Amino acid sequence: MSPSKVTFLGTGTSQGIPMIACGCAVCKSTDERDKRLRVSIHVEIGGKSFIIDTGPDFRQQVLRAGIKRLDAVLYTHEHKDHTAGMDDIRGFNYHQQATIPLYARAQVIAQLKREFAYAFGENKYPGAPEIDVYEIDGTPFTVQGIDIQPIFVKHYYLDVLGFRFGNFAYVTDANAIAPEEQDKLRDLDVLVINALRKTTHVSHFTLAEALKLIADLNPKQAYITHISHQMGLHAEVNKELPPNVSLAHDGLILHF
Repeated sequence: MSPSKVTFLGTGTSQGIPMIACGCAVCKSTDERDKRLRVSIHVEIGGKSFIIDTGPDFRQQVLRAGIKRLDAVLYTHEHKDHTAGMDDIRGFNYHQQATIPLYARAQVIAQLKREFAYAFGENKYPGAPEIDVYEIDGTPFTVQGIDIQPIFVKHYYLDVLGFRFGNFAYVTDANAIAPEEQDKLRDLDVLVINALRKTTHVSHFTLAEALKLIADLNPKQAYITHISHQMGLHAEVNKELPPNVSLAHDGLILHF
């Protein structure tokens, strides 16, 4: 099953755009597409509401997008720009009067337990997030009737998960994808892939590297996310891209 709707909650790199204390043209841009919160997406599929990653901007993103229900959170990896906002799941606990399931690899769960120790254990602090944690790896899994295919990618030396829902796939924080994992990204209607900037980076695809991968995988449409201010102005970079590729931007909505 493919999503009915995907909303880009954030499309920026770990420091967001504008970056603190930076006066570059991108950080000073008045184009709303150049203002990027930390990466996250909202996936509406089969009547369910999933969010991938809860970064430090999670509360602001959910309010801005008007999300009223959350059925599950999926985590790509343990870096703080993807996990730091987990505490704000509490709002959904209160509104829905239900626990929220989190799906993540073992090392991500361990990091969440360190950073949010008060949300785990028998004597939890009153008002702490009410969560159920489920460990996942590279094996396909099902969340409330929705089949999800994880994709392993490399973020320098760190293993990160991408996720495929039917003919839509989302991959962030990658600089290498093994051939057998690339095979899980074929025959897509939409691929979302990260590209930090145009120049080389140790743990993220460059724009040229992402475009080569997109050409190899040949999705009908591709969107670039996890973008740094060093990429350039949204309007200018978008003009340089192939017809089936666009820079994503915060608030972009895809209907399927």
